[in-house]
Amino acid sequence: MKTLIIGAKGMLGHELALAFIKDKPFLWDIDEIDITDQKQVQEKIADLSPELIINAAAYTNVDACETNEALATHVNGEAVGFLAQTAAEIGATLAHYSTDYVFDGDKKEGYGEDAEPNPINAYGRSKLEGEEAIQIAKLSNCYIVRTAWLYGKDGKNFVETMLSLAEKGKPIKVVDDQIGSPTYAVDLAKATLGIVESHKPYGIYHRTNDGQTSWYGFAKEIFNVFGKQVDLSPCSTSEYPLPAKRPAWSVLNNTKLEPMRSWQEALRMYAKEKLVVGN
Repeated sequence: MKTLIIGAKGMLGHELALAFIKDKPFLWDIDEIDITDQKQVQEKIADLSPELIINAAAYTNVDACETNEALATHVNGEAVGFLAQTAAEIGATLAHYSTDYVFDGDKKEGYGEDAEPNPINAYGRSKLEGEEAIQIAKLSNCYIVRTAWLYGKDGKNFVETMLSLAEKGKPIKVVDDQIGSPTYAVDLAKATLGIVESHKPYGIYHRTNDGQTSWYGFAKEIFNVFGKQVDLSPCSTSEYPLPAKRPAWSVLNNTKLEPMRSWQEALRMYAKEKLVVGN
C-alpha cells in the first residue's frame, strides 16, 4: 500500500516508519509539508497520491497550548481538516491520532469510544477540533485512534523526564490523583498497523497499553524497572499547579479490539531496548 506518514521525525512517527517498513512509506515532516497550508496540503498530497495517510503531526505541549490556543487549533484542528478533505478528494484512507484529553476526567469507570467528549484544557479542545474537522470533511474512510500518556524513543516524554530527574539526585514529587494508561509508542505504531492491515471498520478506536495507574505509580515503576534509587513521594494536583488543567481520570476503555500488553510489560521492554542501544 502506498503510504504517507506525516510527522515522521517525531516520537510516534519514527515508530510508524518501522512498523510500516514493508510498505516503504514516504516520510514527511515540517521540511516536506506544512499541514497548516491548505493549498500545499492539497497539491503535494494529490501529487503523491497515497492510498494511506497517517497523521502523527501535532502540537502536543499541553501547557503551552493554554497561551497559544489559536496555534494549537490551527495545527491540531484546522490542519486535520485539510488532510481529511484532501484524503476524500483522492480516495485515500486517513489514520489520525487523538487523545484522552478530549474528555473531562470525571468518570472513574473510564471512557468508551462513543463517550461524549468534554475537554477541559486548550490542548483537548484543539484535538477535538481535529476529530470534528474530519466529520465536517465527510471523510468516511478514516481511523481516529485515541491514545494517552505516550512515551518512547526520539521524543520528550514522562519516562525520560523521570530518568533525567533521577540523575540529579534530588527528591522528586509526582502527582498521585490523575489516573490514566501509559502507552509505548512502539505498541501504538504496531496497533495502527494491525487496524489498517486487518481492514477494521472505519471509526474511532482507543489504543493504550492495558491497565491504569497514576503519574506517581508510573514514576515508581519507572524507577523500579530502570534500577534507580530515588527519594520519590506522591503529591496532589493542587500541590503541583500547571497552566493547563488535567483530567483526573482519563482512562480510555477499549471496547472494539483485543487489549494491548500491560503498561508494565511495555515499560520493561522499553528499558531493555534502551539498554541494547545504549541510551
